[in-house]
Amino acid sequence: MKEEIKLTQYSHGAGCGCKISPKLLTEMLKTDIPSTPDARLLVGNSSRDDAAVYDMQNGTAVISTTDFFMPIVDDPFTFGKIAAANAISDIYAMGGTPLLSIAILGWPIDKLSPEVAREVLEGGRAACKDAGILLAGGHSIDSPEPIFGLAVTGTVEIKKLKRNDTATESCKLYLTKPLGVGILTTAQKKGYLRAEDENIGPDSMMRLNKIGQQLATVEGVKAMTDVTGFGLLGHLTEMCEGSQLSAEINFSKVPKLEVIDYYLEKGAIPGGTNRNWASYGHNIQLSEESQKNILCDPQTSGGLLIAVQPDSCEEVESLLRENNIKTVSFGELITQKNRLITVN
Repeated sequence: MKEEIKLTQYSHGAGCGCKISPKLLTEMLKTDIPSTPDARLLVGNSSRDDAAVYDMQNGTAVISTTDFFMPIVDDPFTFGKIAAANAISDIYAMGGTPLLSIAILGWPIDKLSPEVAREVLEGGRAACKDAGILLAGGHSIDSPEPIFGLAVTGTVEIKKLKRNDTATESCKLYLTKPLGVGILTTAQKKGYLRAEDENIGPDSMMRLNKIGQQLATVEGVKAMTDVTGFGLLGHLTEMCEGSQLSAEINFSKVPKLEVIDYYLEKGAIPGGTNRNWASYGHNIQLSEESQKNILCDPQTSGGLLIAVQPDSCEEVESLLRENNIKTVSFGELITQKNRLITVN
């Protein structure tokens, strides 16, 4: 009989909820070492974008990214597939095409067998296969907690490159996956996730953001990023700051998993939610305090946040429908105000 493994019991945090808060990250990234400007580096650390982008001077650019975290689900294969999909998403978020990946594995060899690690890697290979790329190698270490992720290389036509800091005033906002997976995984970790809801979070997190490649062809998509550990408000804050704009959100139109209200009533609020709010809440005006529990919920392998010019909304909504994605715009970018984001 196969031994049942509960990977989440071996980690202190889960998925992108393990991310260091935006406030602390800002402190860590400060440096006294001057950098040498390189005109071929189209996107680097300054814009807090999803990946680095390097101009190959032939009309295309290389995209390079990495992402990894501790288990967010108990099943090893599912964990591997989610972690891989999450890493690959950075390429899609910039309108690119993934080319190949390298695995990053940390494993507590005194606690978990090599067979379990193999299942995690198999999940990673499955996600890579879905993306049409190879898991071409990697690096592993003996670690106190299980860690898995990928370094991914991709390519993009420079004229189709999408950034998180190039939005324009009057752009409408769309999100390709509903919020709430952090709430569901917290409920699972606390032991009261209902059996009928067990697959909702994993199914969402394993789904690739391939639509980013199609959205890259739409000139009216002015900015794009994926929503992960900083929550919707955190990644929208980065978009607003980079684009020197503010945003107005209609909370009732924000895509949310239908079951999350039940778990919020039970107190399934990830620790990352309050860390996120502490980092950027001073720039946000809510109409109700409880809204932060959804809008700051740390997402793992979340959807794409898209800023679309009004005259391109019909084209974008058509693409969303073709991919079975909710098509309602939940907000708009406006002239910069004292508060970056207002939630109505």
